[in-house]
Amino acid sequence: MPFTIVRNDITLMQVDAIVNAANTSLQMGAGVCGAIFKAAGISELQEECAAIGGCETGEAVITQGYRLPAKHIIHTPGPVWHGGGKGEEELLRNCYSNSLALAEQYGCESIAFPLISSGLFGYPKNEALRIGSSAIQQFLEHREMDVHLVVFDKEAVEVSQQVLGPIDAYIDQHYVEANLLKRRSMLKVEQDALFEQMPTAEMHPPAPSVGGSSIAGLDAVIEQLDEPFSQTLLRLIDAKGCTDVEIYKRANMDRKLFSKIRSNPAYMPSKKTAVSLAVALRLNLEETEDLLERAGYALSRSQKFDVIIEYFIVNGSYDIFAINEVLFLYDQPLLGS
Repeated sequence: MPFTIVRNDITLMQVDAIVNAANTSLQMGAGVCGAIFKAAGISELQEECAAIGGCETGEAVITQGYRLPAKHIIHTPGPVWHGGGKGEEELLRNCYSNSLALAEQYGCESIAFPLISSGLFGYPKNEALRIGSSAIQQFLEHREMDVHLVVFDKEAVEVSQQVLGPIDAYIDQHYVEANLLKRRSMLKVEQDALFEQMPTAEMHPPAPSVGGSSIAGLDAVIEQLDEPFSQTLLRLIDAKGCTDVEIYKRANMDRKLFSKIRSNPAYMPSKKTAVSLAVALRLNLEETEDLLERAGYALSRSQKFDVIIEYFIVNGSYDIFAINEVLFLYDQPLLGS
């Protein structure tokens, strides 16, 4: 998945590079910075940072990862929040874009960011998330890299009540708890009455034939099968006037996976991959349900994931990264592959 939000300790991420929300002197600090120094090895990392000398706010430098699973640490000092009137947004955006450019320069295929400046530096979390997500998406429009935004808990991701309020209301109205769907068992008298009303053919269905006529009937059914998922997907891409790159980028999908779907007419995706592609194609609800059906899936009112997806589609909102922020808050799987 090219861009995803994960709950984890950034020092444990199995990626080519992790990003340190550094200070301009590149000294060991508190919070995420302190945790990275400790995990990497304080003396070794501090020695290399001292040799570099420092880094301006919004810029980025790179060191070895030492004892971390990551090969590299990219250090970028984020801006301190002063109310938003001192160029904080541009500086914060530069933190992400310069870190990504440096990772690309060093051949990194994966990178993990903390939510820069949202801790001790006081940047409002919802604004820090918006800026970070925007900078990452802009980079991924023209490049291939797996990018992770790592947070300790979902409270670090704030979505405005203006957005969440209607979603909560939609879920309350449409989401059916699975246990509400359970029906009581029939009484024996009810079972007997139902049995007596059943036609003989239903009570004793004929045994399947092993003769040629049975096989011929099966062949006829197979010939009437609907257009497969892969073929439908490619037809829809053409009908929408889109390119493959546009669709797999919008779907937050790895290029290699999309190539598999295109090259294999019998490819059957996971449900979230199928949903991601429906969102990327900006299908309406009926079109989405048709595409999912061709992969063997359906949207269900008993699944919170499905209801959230339905909400965004019904409201014509197809920003997969905005959808993922909401899915993250509701502890649901994220879209993309």
